[in-house]
Amino acid sequence: MAMPLRQSIKVATYLAEQKLRRRDKFPLIVELEPLFACNLACEGCGKIQHPAGVLKQRMPVAQAVGAVLESGAPMVSIAGGEPLMHPQIDEIVRQLVGRRKYVFLCTNAMLLRKKMDKFTPSPYFAFAVHIDGLRERHDESVAKEGVFDEAVAAIKEAKRRGFRVTTNSTFFNTDTPQTIIEVLNYLNDDLKVDEMMISPAYAYEKAPDQEHFLGVEQTRELFRKAFAGGNRRRWRLNHSPLFLDFLEGRVDFPCTAWAIPNYSLFGWQRPCYLMSDGYVPTYRELIEETDWDKYGRGKDPRCANCMAHCGYEPTAVLATMGSLKESLRALRETVSGNKE
Repeated sequence: MAMPLRQSIKVATYLAEQKLRRRDKFPLIVELEPLFACNLACEGCGKIQHPAGVLKQRMPVAQAVGAVLESGAPMVSIAGGEPLMHPQIDEIVRQLVGRRKYVFLCTNAMLLRKKMDKFTPSPYFAFAVHIDGLRERHDESVAKEGVFDEAVAAIKEAKRRGFRVTTNSTFFNTDTPQTIIEVLNYLNDDLKVDEMMISPAYAYEKAPDQEHFLGVEQTRELFRKAFAGGNRRRWRLNHSPLFLDFLEGRVDFPCTAWAIPNYSLFGWQRPCYLMSDGYVPTYRELIEETDWDKYGRGKDPRCANCMAHCGYEPTAVLATMGSLKESLRALRETVSGNKE
């Protein structure tokens, strides 16, 4: 795991505080969606399916920052839509970083080189560029040619300017262990991004393409083979060791979607950003009035094939903190990653 040591310490301290306060449910990272509009039409995404009137809306800065502060989460993932289309996205980032929140701005990078001057490098900030494969595979997944080349150019420029750059890759049943190995080798060794996040494609209800989501056993076999031969230890993956064990099928976990809540133009979405069972105006209502026990594999049929980061990485993190052995294992990988 290549999470910076400073960030690892802050998260560990935050988790220890929650334990001392005997809080059963708390946010690890908030997924903030200040808009739904996007400049691409990816087949695996349902956000742009909203009505035109909704797609024109932009969340005010005070509302966006206020939601994060209300939750108390130490980290924020700003998604969408395409966040760089928000005219005040730089101010949202500036205010959150000023409050020492770790901010990941998720982007397809089509506007990144044009907008980069609006941002300042900081250990609390990173661009998280979506890369689903090498050129042909990625451009196919976003339904537009040239996107991969622009994303690569933007990553190189951001790195040159001193920004932290991470990537997020979603893999479908059209992927093979070799296609995963190829793109992660490229990101890790050639582009030298700081961290990489990976996720099996999830059965997202509103996505136009419903044919290429992975089942649980498919996911486990795919990642078990991709991680073989020392790849997992070599790649700078932004995941806890136990979550990677989970992807391989070495361990299984319940879903803790409450730890990565979603806040959008509609409010706090229950139970997670993949499923929409209504919205509430406050984080407290989300936590206290949602029947969390009815969600997860084996409980809700919509969750049957989900192994997504938003539900299971928090469980893995909490399991790590509850075990001295796993905590030491995670620390070793963090220190090792920061030496590279």
